[in-house]
Amino acid sequence: MSPRRRSAIRCANRCLLTTVCIVLALAVPAVAQYSGVVTKKKASVPELRAVAVLEWTGEAGKPKSCRIVPVTIFDGEKLNDAGIYLARPEPLAISGEVEYQLKDNGRTIGLFDIKNTGHEQGSWVGYGEWKAVPPPAPVFAAKAPDIVDDDSDEKPVLHRKKHADDQAPATKSGSGTSDSTTPKPPAAPEDPDRPKLHKKDDSSSSNPSSSTDSSSSSTDTGNPTLHKGTDNPGNPDSSTRASEDPDRPKMKKAKEKPPEDVSRSESMPQVTDPDRPRLQRGKSNADNLKVVPSLMGLPEDMQQAVAVSDAQNRPDHPWAYSWANADDQGKMKAQLEDMARTALGLNPPAPTPAAKTAPHRAGATTKSLTTKKPAAPATPPAELQDVQFRVFELTYGSGATLVLTADTGGPLAHEKFVTLVAQPDIYGNLLVLLKNVTDGTHLDDTPHMRIVDAVDALADNRGELLFELRGETSRQFALYRVMHGRADKLFVSGGGYYGAMSN
Repeated sequence: MSPRRRSAIRCANRCLLTTVCIVLALAVPAVAQYSGVVTKKKASVPELRAVAVLEWTGEAGKPKSCRIVPVTIFDGEKLNDAGIYLARPEPLAISGEVEYQLKDNGRTIGLFDIKNTGHEQGSWVGYGEWKAVPPPAPVFAAKAPDIVDDDSDEKPVLHRKKHADDQAPATKSGSGTSDSTTPKPPAAPEDPDRPKLHKKDDSSSSNPSSSTDSSSSSTDTGNPTLHKGTDNPGNPDSSTRASEDPDRPKMKKAKEKPPEDVSRSESMPQVTDPDRPRLQRGKSNADNLKVVPSLMGLPEDMQQAVAVSDAQNRPDHPWAYSWANADDQGKMKAQLEDMARTALGLNPPAPTPAAKTAPHRAGATTKSLTTKKPAAPATPPAELQDVQFRVFELTYGSGATLVLTADTGGPLAHEKFVTLVAQPDIYGNLLVLLKNVTDGTHLDDTPHMRIVDAVDALADNRGELLFELRGETSRQFALYRVMHGRADKLFVSGGGYYGAMSN
């Protein structure tokens, strides 16, 4: 190969290498600057579950006054205070058009639609309407088609479905069936303006005015003739007669009244200027929200129920416990009430044993006479006031969880309150899991725990005990979870003022 050709080949290789390098250099930023659509995984929106307490006075379903107090909102990870969760300015749990399901021992007893909100005693509350649970939609069973069997032929025959407005087919002559048995369609209503066919009377031939048509009438006797009805509006004679009737009612166009000048006022006769502006009472342009009677304070006849709002339709989970023996419930209640009397100091002290006398010995100079004292009558147990006894089955197949709240009654300064949560062991003895005792002078330090109901706040098919912590000047709500022989406080609403309370 000549040196000149080798030089040309080297030159071509260098040019090719340079071109490849340039293409690669341009491709790197082109890949980095690709403006295609990049899909990003959207963050999953949590399904919220709100728990509130409905308070009302009057009849259930038709309350005289009612309000709903938000308690918790579960966002899938933790429990949030529903009284301040996403408040703008009212919290999300009681914003407009939020619907709650009212529960009684886990069963739905009604619906509550929030119409408007308010601020009472430092916390947000909602007002709305109590509605009944809609009945389930009826399930219609599929109707089997009518099959007519033909005895003359064993082959299946397809028949057309009969309708009510179908006309019966005409019967053929000589088929052996009579027309009397064929159902006839209902006759159409008679139209008064429809022309009618009338037969000529024989007396028309004797009319002198029709002498010219006597020959034709005699020959056409019995042929139908077309006449116009007397009530036909197109008949000029009828319109003339109608106009001549003095008693015939006439339709007249009503006179339009001029619009009333509401800007004028007759209470100021001394003012003669018609253009003088005046103040008037007008209609409000605010939102047309239905204002329902509000419930203020804590009346004695106030009732409470758990309310749950969830995006999913979950089946009811009843919390009622079924006893194997009906007598066990009475025995457990008696034991728990005796524990409550002991905690409140109502049980009388144990009687002191009687003094023993020395026995008589033989040969003693004096004889000691002992008199047997009659046994003192048993003191009846003290009565408990405002006793609430509930038995729950907080999970499917679990044992009974007993809750009792009571007080001694009387003036608030001398009143004592007790709350007990217990479970029976395998021997039938009660194991107390939670005991709360307080009096009327220490309610702000240790509140009175009032049981509301059991509720599934975490949507895990496990019930928590919902208590109202009522103090002297404030109140809150608390959730307790019963598990492994303990009653642990799960959540306290309203900032946790009573959060440091021990079990």
